[in-house]
Amino acid sequence: MNAHNIAKVAGSQPPLSGTAREAIADDMAMLRAARDLTKDIAEANPRIYWPDMLASAGVGYAALAAAILVDSTWLAILLGIVAALALYRALLFIHELSHIHRNALPGFRTVWNLLIGIPMLAPSLMYEGVHTIHHTRTRYGTVEDPEYLPLALMKPWSLPVFILISLLAPPALVIRYAILTPLGLIIPPIRKFVWERFSALSINPDFRRRPPADEFRRRFFWQEAGASFWAIALLASTYFIGWRPLLIALAVFSLTAVLNQLRTLVAHLWENDGEPMTVTAQYLDSVNVPPPGIIAEIWAPVGLRYHALHHLLPSVPYHSLAEAHRRLSSNLGAGSTYDGANHAGLAMLVSRLARNTMRAR
Repeated sequence: MNAHNIAKVAGSQPPLSGTAREAIADDMAMLRAARDLTKDIAEANPRIYWPDMLASAGVGYAALAAAILVDSTWLAILLGIVAALALYRALLFIHELSHIHRNALPGFRTVWNLLIGIPMLAPSLMYEGVHTIHHTRTRYGTVEDPEYLPLALMKPWSLPVFILISLLAPPALVIRYAILTPLGLIIPPIRKFVWERFSALSINPDFRRRPPADEFRRRFFWQEAGASFWAIALLASTYFIGWRPLLIALAVFSLTAVLNQLRTLVAHLWENDGEPMTVTAQYLDSVNVPPPGIIAEIWAPVGLRYHALHHLLPSVPYHSLAEAHRRLSSNLGAGSTYDGANHAGLAMLVSRLARNTMRAR
């Protein structure tokens, strides 16, 4: 079933715009400017990555521990929100791991997995080897894209369902790693099923993950083993310290998952009907929320407020995207193709998407 048929099942109609997005020609001037103007800022800076990731993790875990230990319900809720926001930022470095060169930040992937990925049951294996498909020229917006659904072509009820289903992600991950992973060791069909269906941070229900490439096998093995041992330890801990700590942690992680799903909801316009698109069409189907607003730094941290720009320059590190945006905006000017992917904010994007779904039949 291609993305067009997925949309039909949800009760949608063909793309809302008069011109099919896949027919948009590439703006070669923009593509050349994106390449030429950012050559000197395309290198990951360890003096930014390490402190940012470590501080986010430290604040997040400290706030989570305090939320578990305090007696005041309201204070626990406040601390839980702080923990969710900080851990959300730390977790989103998984996106950087899928793009940076393997030799760019020695040790960063390992430390991130030990501090964030495995404890939050989202090791980098859930993204590496998967997210790059979303950036493939001929797969973006198609049924083979794990991170695309034509949400703008679906019924209005699909939007709240899309957000609310993310609440189930943390307990689902506990089941995946504590129960299904060990079972897969002795029952090969379960192992195959889990790998294909539950080993990717994917929103496309038709996506099936292929076996990992040889270069990833050893790395993925220890990540999955670590996550499995940790998930089993979490369940075992309830026998000694009760359910309260685990339930609070799951609530915090669920809030983090909802934040990420809300960001995903507005990362694209979701108006493609399943056909391959040019790079420029992919860019225009994606979203930048540039300054002056600062709230986007909370719900789209680690450079993800420049998601459309990231589709033009996927290898540029997150800390360089603001400068890349400044240079391209200055060079290409208002009214350019580049300007077409810049949007005012979260509320406007959600409103646009909701209006489009209401036109679906």
